[in-house]
Amino acid sequence: MDWGDPGFVMAIIAISTIGWLTNNWIRARHGYALEDEWGGKTPRAEDKAHKALVEENAELRTQLGRVSERLHVLERIATDSSVNVATQIEALRDGGKVEALLTAREKELR
Repeated sequence: MDWGDPGFVMAIIAISTIGWLTNNWIRARHGYALEDEWGGKTPRAEDKAHKALVEENAELRTQLGRVSERLHVLERIATDSSVNVATQIEALRDGGKVEALLTAREKELR
């Protein structure tokens, strides 16, 4: 095959074009910015579905934080002794005198 043959030149152009198209297809599929023919970058357009997913993700994270806090409270209740939990509940009913009741209960247990 001759280097100056039109078939060879067309093959080089076809290979280069197919490579460029494949590169852009892969980049677009994975969310990377696309290159134009002058080497500049075209950012990926944010669509409505992506924005909705971001908002839902933020909402779910705040919800998960609240559930996690509640779970910590329930774990503390489950692992504390029943006398201690009962004392704290009674102290809350009596207006918040937790420290006085805790020391009184501890003296009773000794």
